[in-house]
Order: sequence, then structure tokens, then C-alpha cells
Amino acid sequence: MPKVLKIAVQAPLRSVFDYLPPAGSDPDTLRPGVRVQVPFGPRRRIGVLLEIADSSELDPAKLKPVLAVLDPEPLLSADDLALLTWASRYYHYPIGEALALAFAPLLREGKSAAPETVRVLCPEGPGAAGAAALVKRSPRQAELLRLLWEHPGGLPPAILAGLDGGKHTANALVGKGLARWREQAAQVAAALPAPAPALELNPGQTAAVARVLEALGGFRAFLLDGVTGSGKTEVYLRLAGEVLARGGQVMVLVPEISLTPQLEARFRARFPAPLAVYHSGLAAGERRRAWLAMQRGEASILLGTRSAVFMPLRAPGLIVLDEEHDASFKQHDGFRFSARDVAVMRAHLLKIPVVLGSATPSLESLHNVRQGRYQHLHLPERAGGAAPPLFRLLDIRGQRLVEGLSPRLLSEIGQTLGRREQVLLFVNRRGFAPTLICHACGWVAQCGCCDANLVIHFGEDRLRCHHCGHEQALIRACAKCGDTGLRPLGLGTERIEAALEEHFPEARVARIDRDSTRRKGSLQQLLDDIQAGRVDILVGTQMLAKGHHFPKVTLVGIVDVDGGLHSTDYRAGERTAQLIMQVAGRAGREDRPGSVLLQTRQPGHPLLCSLIREGYAGFAEGCAAERAAAGLPPFGYQALWRAESAEADRPGRFLAGLAESAGRMRAPSLQVLGPVPAPLARRAGKHRAQLLLQSPRRGELHGVVETLLDAVPALLAGCRVQWSMDIDPVDVY
Repeated sequence: MPKVLKIAVQAPLRSVFDYLPPAGSDPDTLRPGVRVQVPFGPRRRIGVLLEIADSSELDPAKLKPVLAVLDPEPLLSADDLALLTWASRYYHYPIGEALALAFAPLLREGKSAAPETVRVLCPEGPGAAGAAALVKRSPRQAELLRLLWEHPGGLPPAILAGLDGGKHTANALVGKGLARWREQAAQVAAALPAPAPALELNPGQTAAVARVLEALGGFRAFLLDGVTGSGKTEVYLRLAGEVLARGGQVMVLVPEISLTPQLEARFRARFPAPLAVYHSGLAAGERRRAWLAMQRGEASILLGTRSAVFMPLRAPGLIVLDEEHDASFKQHDGFRFSARDVAVMRAHLLKIPVVLGSATPSLESLHNVRQGRYQHLHLPERAGGAAPPLFRLLDIRGQRLVEGLSPRLLSEIGQTLGRREQVLLFVNRRGFAPTLICHACGWVAQCGCCDANLVIHFGEDRLRCHHCGHEQALIRACAKCGDTGLRPLGLGTERIEAALEEHFPEARVARIDRDSTRRKGSLQQLLDDIQAGRVDILVGTQMLAKGHHFPKVTLVGIVDVDGGLHSTDYRAGERTAQLIMQVAGRAGREDRPGSVLLQTRQPGHPLLCSLIREGYAGFAEGCAAERAAAGLPPFGYQALWRAESAEADRPGRFLAGLAESAGRMRAPSLQVLGPVPAPLARRAGKHRAQLLLQSPRRGELHGVVETLLDAVPALLAGCRVQWSMDIDPVDVY
């Protein structure tokens, strides 16, 4: 019998498929990790070769040959395949789709992985002085010629496009024999000639660096627990420098795209090594280039968001995951993996250290420290001698507010502006207001597809649903009684921005949220304006809450701290505490003291009192005790099944079948909770329900999930729904 190729096909099926080698090929030349094109039903699909076997359980006559082998060498190493196989099994996700998501989008589609070339313009002909004499009557040609002699390696199209005349001027020089076009390999990033010097470390940073350096060459997980402004980034830079000196690559992951520009600037300024950036905000070609640069070892440093955790590394040396507590490291659809947990497993498989950094560590990571799985590195002081900010609760009960802003907060803002310092106001909701209500009859503008209110966006004259994306023109009269007395209810970033511009007409106000940063480059421009002092008051959402260094911000105001104090989600308290501490950390990061004002109608709330009196560490200890008493994560393990359908009764029926099957299993510690309607019971026209499985034993839970997955096809036959299963869920929506 001929050799059999075990292929993971990009399809939502939990199995590997057998194929024959391509006609006329030598199977001994094939290696796991190459992409292949295969026939799959009536279509052609991209798959990845996992194994070459001597036989198949199927009739050899029924096996089809692979249509094409797309790569001469594997794009995924044995270590990469081992990680993805583990992730597929742990999250119970089809191996073919898990592997596909590990590739850059163009590679996932089967596009070539051959080295990319670009056409650059190089100097030619006589020396600089002689050439200048030939173009003295053309200022544009003279300027381009000067740049060419300063960059004899060539100018790429991106630089030429930014010059007056651009390609036309370049072709004119070529026509005169003063320049020529040349094809060369595309570069991920140009090296900077003069790296910036390292900052001086304080004793805490020095000890942290030394502990991690001792672990280089083997696996160890570290929790870098440092207060905001304690210099965690400088620790990352020192560690990266040592890894690069030893010929290794460094992977640095952040939870959000908005955190990459500032971190990228720090790394580029420090290291002359090629650096790759990888996130969904980049063009497909840029992501492909970055992916291949790390896979081939052409780039030494990777900065990316959660999907970058699977990117191949030629010489892995260190993994850093900043803001490890952030829920954005969890994928919320499709392949629902946690980049934090995958990063730890990847470091374990590669036998390299992993550093998880945060000023407000997750309860899971603190639990791992207590269990001895992670080593604790503590940075208790701010770098450079900066003092921690002073917290103050503003009791706004019974006070007359100006668009949600109390007289005390407005006064503090005025005093801060008078000292020529910057103010940051945090509002955890974008738009003008979350509700449009009729003052006459109480009618509320609601989304027709979701159980949610439409959010007012006055700047665009629109009403928009933040759940399904539906939008419509802003209405002027009540749909129920026809009255024109429609009023905004609640606060959003747009409303606070407008109020501040009216109250402080001389101040320059900037709003940073998903709406104001949609255009490419707009976020970086806003951040540059803040750093340059061209902004007096910053208003923003969670995009401003973490990672950013604003040296001139001395006052932080949290406009509505009460919003996170009441929720059905048991994680709400932890997230609210983390958010408060992260936002507060933007204040007073250099030589000027900072203060944080928290507007609240519940100044005696236990969470606020514990956080201000004992700090985040004390709050986390109390919160962990509550979780332990209830058997909730990290002291228990969960799997959340979700189902949705256009028919209201179907999701509940499907999940009830799963619950009944789970109840019949011999799993004494298993709790079956539900099914119940989802907190947002209808979204995008679909009715939604969920079923939660919980157990103090991880193995027991996964065994039940695996058995239930086998039962799904039979349940779907009588009740067609869309469903998903989420291991270690971080929210219930």
C-alpha cells in the first residue's frame, strides 16, 4: 500500500483526513508542517500535513490524492504543531481550523510563502558632485538625488510616494542615467543606526531582571506584579536585549492594538534589530510579511496581539505578555482560546521563560503563584521616584451635576489646567448617551434586532446598536406618542467631550474611543498630540486605561465608577477594581504628584473601601476567598455552551438535551447550571440561551465536554441551532 498523508483540513470537523501523495511525487520528500491543497467534497481546500503513515483504516481505493504541495519546506515546525494540537484538544476545537488560524490570512488562503521583493531606486552614474550638476535646474530631481546618495541601498516605493513628483521624478533620474530600479528582498523594518541608552534600574527592577535571566534556556513562568508606572517595560527591554545578544527571538504580546504604537516606539528606539508587528489592524500583505519574517528568523522581535501567540519562531528565546489580566487576551468567537494560557503552554513546550506582567494581576495568575506554578516578581515602587496617586471619593448624592460632572470635579479640572497640566477623564461608554427616551410617555429607542437600547451618536446624527451594528438616522419625534421632547439619558464619551468644551472653551479636548480612532493613523496622531502637549483634557474609554505613559497627566477623573459595582457576572468586581487601578495609574507618573477622583453615589461600597484602604493586593485576597468558598475559578473549572436561533424555543431545547445527557454521566463533582436565557437574550435577531458546566476537577469537566460533543449531531437533528462551547469562559454574554 502507498504511503498515507494525514491532513488537517480547514473545515469545522473534529477529525484528520487521509489522502494519497500527489501523483508522481516521492512521499519521502514530504515533511509535516507543509500546506497542501486537497479535494474536499465538491471544493478544494487548504490543509496542513500532520503525519505520513504506512496505512489507513479506510479502503485505499477510496482515498484521493493531494492536488498540490504548496511549500517546499514546512512553515510550521514540530513544536508549532505540538502547540496547536494541544490547543485544539484543550479547547475542543477542530484541528484543521485551529491550524488555519495560526497562519497569516493570505497564507491561510493558500497564497505563496516565497520571499517577497520590492522595487527600490538606487543611485547610478557619476559621483554626487557630478550628478548634482546635471539636475541643478530641477529642484525636485536634485532633492531626490540627494536622498539617493544618503541611502545608497535604495529608496523603497513607500518613501518615494511621500515625495513631490514621486515616481515621475524617479523615472526622470533613471532616464538621465543617474538612478536605476533594482529588485530586492522586502524588509520588515529598517534598523535604527543609533539605539537609545538603557534607563537606570531601581533595586526591584534589577532583582526581577536577574531572576528571569537565571532561567534563560529553560521553562519558568514569572508573574511581574508591578504598580502602574513601576517600569515593567524597561524590565522587558533589558530581558529582550539579553535574549537578542544570545541569538534568540522575543515575542511580546499586548491585549489591544492601541497599545502597540507606544511599545513599538520604545523597542525600535532601543534595538537596531528588525522588528515585526502583527495584529488585525494591518493590511494582509503586512501581516504576511511579519509572519514570514519571524518564521524565517529575519526579524528578532515580535509585537502582537492575541493571534500572534501562534506565530512560528525560528529561534525562540523569551515570551512576554503585558497586561496579562486583560480579558482581550481571550478570543470571544470561533477558536475561543486564551492567549495568556497558550503563551504559558508554548513556553513550556519550547523550554523558554515566559513573563506575565500586570499592575492588577488576574486572580488566576495570583492563584498560580500561591500554588508554586509561577514565580512572583514584585515592583512595589514607581520608577524614577514618582509618588503613587492620591485617591479621593466624590460623593455626588444630591448634587447638581453638569452633564454628569460634579462641581468638585469641574473645580479640580480648572485648577489642573491653570497649572498647565493635563487631565484624563474616563467614561466606560462611547457615543453621546446610551439611551434616547421620550420625556412625555417614557418610550425608549430600542434596537429592533437586539434586547438593547440604541446609543446616541450626536456627532454623526445617528442611533447605533453596539451589539449588532444596526444604525439609523437620529429621530426627532417619539415613535409612540409623537412628542418631540426626546432626551438623552446616561453618559458617553461624546457627551462628556461636549460638556467640557462648553465649560472650558479655552481648553483643547481630545476624545479617544473606537469611534474617534477608526481611520488608520488617527490613534497615533492623537497620542502624539497628547505627548506633545497639544491636548489639555483627554476623554476616553478603556483604550486609555492601561499601558500608556502620559507624563503631563496629573488628574484622573472616573466619571461613573458605580457602573461596574452591580452585575450578574461574578468577575465584575475584579474587573472594576482592575479598571480603577489601571486608569488611576495614568496620573502623576513623573515628577508631579497625581490625584484620582472617583465620582460615586455609594461611597461606602465594600469594593471601593477595600480598594482604597488596602490597595489591589488586599482587594484581590478578599475576592479570592469569596471565589474559593463558591468553588468558582480559579478554584473550579467551567465550560459554557451557547446556542442561538431565530426560533425562540430552540436554543433552550437544544441545551436542555445537553444538560440531560450531562446529568446521566458518572461525574459526581459536576454542576449543571441551566439552560437559561443569555444576559442579552436576543442579539442580531437571534434568540440566545446558555448552559454552564462547572467542576472542581479539570479532567472530569473535559471528559464530560468530549462526550457531549459526540452527542451534538443527534441533538441537532431534531433542533437546528447555531452553537458554541467555551472552555474557561471569561464572560457570560
